[in-house]
Amino acid sequence: MDLGTATLVGGGAIGLALALFGARMLVTGRAPAGTLRNFPDVRAAGLYHLLFGLALLLLVLGQALFTGAANLTISVLAVGLVGFALVRYRPRRRSANDRR
Repeated sequence: MDLGTATLVGGGAIGLALALFGARMLVTGRAPAGTLRNFPDVRAAGLYHLLFGLALLLLVLGQALFTGAANLTISVLAVGLVGFALVRYRPRRRSANDRR
């Protein structure tokens, strides 16, 4: 396996793990304490991780399966997902008043 293929496999595995982690948080309504410390609620943490994981999976699949305009379209969609996640669900510390 060459370095490019290994990078795609590694990126796909990380993207899948992030997406599954985010989906699990959304389904169960629970998240690790370390994750919750950086997000206002479980929903924001779950969607942030889910969107980042899906974006990484899209990038990997776009690189592996498509060329030309299709690859560019998928890459732009993935960057759009990351941008949306960063703007809407970005991690932020809770203030002292918000902590329980």
